[in-house]
Amino acid sequence: MSFLRRYAQNVGALIGLAILVVVVLVALAAPVLYPVSPWQGVSEPLLGPFEDPAYPLGTDLLGRDIAAGIAYGARVSLLIGIISTAVAVVIGVALGALAGFYGGRVDDMLMRFTEFFQTIPAFAMAVVLVAIFSPNITSITLAIAVVSWPPVARLVRGEFLSLRSREFVQAAVVVGQTGPRIMATQILPNAISPIIVTASLMVATAILTESSLSFLGLGDRNMMSWGFMIGAARTMLREAWWLSVFPGVAILVTVLAINLIGEGLNDAMNPHLRGRKG
Repeated sequence: MSFLRRYAQNVGALIGLAILVVVVLVALAAPVLYPVSPWQGVSEPLLGPFEDPAYPLGTDLLGRDIAAGIAYGARVSLLIGIISTAVAVVIGVALGALAGFYGGRVDDMLMRFTEFFQTIPAFAMAVVLVAIFSPNITSITLAIAVVSWPPVARLVRGEFLSLRSREFVQAAVVVGQTGPRIMATQILPNAISPIIVTASLMVATAILTESSLSFLGLGDRNMMSWGFMIGAARTMLREAWWLSVFPGVAILVTVLAINLIGEGLNDAMNPHLRGRKG
């Protein structure tokens, strides 16, 4: 309960949470709110915002409902953001825990492997991976996960290095607990706070990366996404500004909400911040 109280004291974090809840509800309710496919034309082309009450955000060049595209795009962005982050966190935690707990050659080998991925620009690697394996939701999710895990690995390694010499870990060694059990039951629970905060911010980065890939034409052609909507409308910025502005606002608001939540989690879970504020 103390965690919830600390989180509730952060107004920005509450606003971010409220916005994200709305985005999630819209994504879940998209098939109910818009039973017609977002790829299907439903009215005359290039209806402006609020010209027709049935299509409050207007229509695009092919008469497709912009609001329907944004609702279905939320499903894609959230799905890719959450799954890719989960995969990246699993990989990063596993490698970082091994490196930090065992040290020595294991640490050197895993950190050199991590540094190899960090020497290549993350977005450039994602573009190459998606292009090689053909753009679809699976390849996009895996590509984002592959370029996202190194910071998690380094974070977890640092936490394990600082915690492995603590008394409770030494006590676990004395009573005969195995290395994997010590990592899972003694060290990882004490390192979970920064991992959760980092993961929340990684979701926002994953959404931006997916939008950028879709903007470049490397999105899943069978699924509507915010980046695709902006990319398809980039030649119509002056004639039909709403085609790009509304999907762009959706990206901005969602990423901002997730970052506000991440900051709120950091304030509520970070003991150093709590000490300074107290």
